Amino acid sequence: MSTAADILEFSLSARAAKRVAWLIEQEGQSSLMLRVSVSGGGCSGFQYAFSFDDTVHGDDRTFERDGVTAVVDESSLELLAGAEVDFVEELGGSSFQIKNPNATSSCGCGTSFAV
Repeated sequence: MSTAADILEFSLSARAAKRVAWLIEQEGQSSLMLRVSVSGGGCSGFQYAFSFDDTVHGDDRTFERDGVTAVVDESSLELLAGAEVDFVEELGGSSFQIKNPNATSSCGCGTSFAV
């Protein structure tokens, strides 16, 4: 029997996968994966967090793109269903950004959101 988390999707853009691959190469640990999570807080109610991890836990789902693996726990995935992580380079700097179709609003810096 499938659960709701079995059908939830999440993705990395080609630019994000390329940047994550470069960052992992800089770390010198090819086993690292990008962990994306959501926690309560931020100015809009929820906030995104990015980190590197080399462990997949029992409640994690993995998503691959161009040889890079993203890991999202099931609780976060419910808020990130259909979202895409992108990497953007702008005049003011570069950053990972999440295009989240579930967010009804977000803060100006894009690191927190409301549903």
